[in-house]
Amino acid sequence: PPAGGAGTADGEGGLAAAHAPEALRGGLSAGAPGPAALRLAGDAMLAHAERLERLEQRRIAAARTWRLSKPPLRPPAPPKERPTLVTEPGHISGDGLPPVITRVPTEDRVVFLTIDDGAEKDPKLLEMMRELDIPYTAFLSDHVARNDYDYFRRMHADGHGIHNHSINHREMPKLSREEQKREICRQQDVLEKEIGERPTMFRPPYGAYDRTTLEVAAECGVELVPLWAEEAFVDRMEWGRGDRKFHPGDIILTHFRGPNEWKGTMPDMIRLVLDTATEQGFALARLEDYI
Repeated sequence: PPAGGAGTADGEGGLAAAHAPEALRGGLSAGAPGPAALRLAGDAMLAHAERLERLEQRRIAAARTWRLSKPPLRPPAPPKERPTLVTEPGHISGDGLPPVITRVPTEDRVVFLTIDDGAEKDPKLLEMMRELDIPYTAFLSDHVARNDYDYFRRMHADGHGIHNHSINHREMPKLSREEQKREICRQQDVLEKEIGERPTMFRPPYGAYDRTTLEVAAECGVELVPLWAEEAFVDRMEWGRGDRKFHPGDIILTHFRGPNEWKGTMPDMIRLVLDTATEQGFALARLEDYI
């Protein structure tokens, strides 16, 4: 059965844990669990393992359906202790400012997919990622997301993180302090109302920010500013390093786009990302599990 992965723990995964202790209590007076209790616990564990195997077979079939070269790799279990996040060299830092990062410090062979703005709302994206059990994180700008927050509520219900990309996607350093605060804080309020959770992450449009951006983001409750190491398009990857390879913990940027702007669809872009990651021996993990 697969190790880790969100699809292996959806409510029935604790079957053995739910039933075995009660059964074992029946044998405590004799000093050890009786044969019937052991059989019950063993049967529950076997049923759980068989169920995980069925889930993985469905995932393999989904990889064929979505025309992947190979089934995506499963990420390891999330770390029990979250890594300490500090601003990377070359970025603005200071006491009380949220860290600015392009990768998560980890030795796990995982990368993190993030999708910006919310312009294209392709139902096939939700279907594909649900069937393949692939995690990702969305950073939404209200001016393009507001016409269908139901789409992003479905995304969130599937377990994907929804975070802040400003109200109107304006370049932060060109704005006054008050304008920056409106862009960030208002979107915090909008997403809390629409999605039901107040975001903890903010990605500045175009990756452009200054010290004021970080100061007002902190005032609005932002704890992390994730930028990116690679960017994915429907027909290519743009690499941040000369070796043109993923490194453990890299954050990948892409956008909600479709045939009007790309020569392809969101599933086409996802196929490229997954095939590239799998070929290089990486799994896609959930960013919120590492921060």
